[in-house]
Order: sequence, then structure tokens, then C-alpha cells
Amino acid sequence: MKDYYVYIMTNKICYVLYIGVTGNLVRRVYEHKNKLIEGFTKKYSINKLVYFETTENIKDAIRREKQLKGWRRDRKNNLIEQKNPLWKDLYEDIIG
Repeated sequence: MKDYYVYIMTNKICYVLYIGVTGNLVRRVYEHKNKLIEGFTKKYSINKLVYFETTENIKDAIRREKQLKGWRRDRKNNLIEQKNPLWKDLYEDIIG
């Protein structure tokens, strides 16, 4: 079975949030950190992984991504802080 990830990233000052879905979290975060992807994350220097969830079903991952994108900022902040109260960059944790 393949894992899929819903993830939240932010910039250095935790001002902007980006929510995405991927089948390869390590690669995708690396791409964001190194500004290899044109668009929103490059423009706003989104380079800090602060939250992620894992699922085995891409449809569930996409559904969850859309749900999180619909939440107000304070609810997203609370979700992040339940698992990552210091808003630590989790990238080092996922690369082993």
C-alpha cells in the first residue's frame, strides 16, 4: 500500500500557511525548501513543514486537504499546535 500525506507548511515567521497533498512527503518538502516549484510557495518563501497526516487513500487525502483549506486560520493553528506546539520544522524528523 502507498501512503499519501496532507501537509501544512509555513514561512520563517509563521505568517503564511500552505496546505498540500503528496505521495512523497520528503521529496515534496525538499522541493518547497529549495524553491523548485513555481508559484505560491516560492513567492512567499514557504519552507517549514509544521504538520502532516498520513492516509492510504488518495481520495481521503484530497478530501482532508480541501477540508483543512476551508478552515479559519485559528482552527488551523490549533490543529498544528496539538502535534507541534512550538511550530518546529518537522523536515529533519521525516528524513530520518
